[in-house]
Amino acid sequence: MRSSNLVLPALGALSLLLTGCGSDTPAETESSEAIAPGEGASSPEDPASSAPAPGIPASPSAVVGMGDTSGPISCAAEIGEAAAARLAAQCRAVSPATRPPCHVANSCAMIRNEVARSCAILAEDAARTPECGGIDPIGQAAAADMVERYYAAINARDYASAWSLWGPDGGAGGKTLSTFTQGFAETRRVHVEIGKVSEVEGGAGSLYVTVPVTIDAELAGGARQHFTGSYDLRQINRGMGVSQGWHIMSAKLRPQ
Repeated sequence: MRSSNLVLPALGALSLLLTGCGSDTPAETESSEAIAPGEGASSPEDPASSAPAPGIPASPSAVVGMGDTSGPISCAAEIGEAAAARLAAQCRAVSPATRPPCHVANSCAMIRNEVARSCAILAEDAARTPECGGIDPIGQAAAADMVERYYAAINARDYASAWSLWGPDGGAGGKTLSTFTQGFAETRRVHVEIGKVSEVEGGAGSLYVTVPVTIDAELAGGARQHFTGSYDLRQINRGMGVSQGWHIMSAKLRPQ
């Protein structure tokens, strides 16, 4: 299992989060919003059990977190100037963008998102491109990496990069960037483990995969929460157009 320590949104109004989820299983949170520990997971039928579920932004009325006062953490600050410069160079080597976000002043998550997007565009050539690390952009490893980048973006307070992983303009998340950002209040850290990724399946011009996660979160007040669940990811099948990599389609988490 892969694991990482991440900063997540603080507790919010879980009842708001769950009212549109349409889950048939009361114990399970199903949402088109982002999922990261620190946000609640409870049944719509039982609002009293509200407890934020990992990765799902809290209510828009929640207190906005550190990202609104200090901005995203730069890649140089996160991993050091030398390592950040190498990552930025890797990004520039593969990005087809005229002005790619391959700069050490951006978050590492933003730079890695561009690398992943660019390698997905390269398609079969990605396997022969050193900067893509030999990872198949439509494979299970790339799917797990996308979930890790999502949490890394939240950890870096780069909510725009996390939001973008729901697809163009927030895609399946159904939120504006402003609303998405407001859903994350200051919390402490969370330990996330990624389980065995499902086999990639195809259908109707798209590819689908499920990434299981286990989350142990420490909230601002010192309380701890534990969640298990998964992310469902999607990307365009290569035969149907130019894919830009995996993005989140939906998320399901259960409090433990």
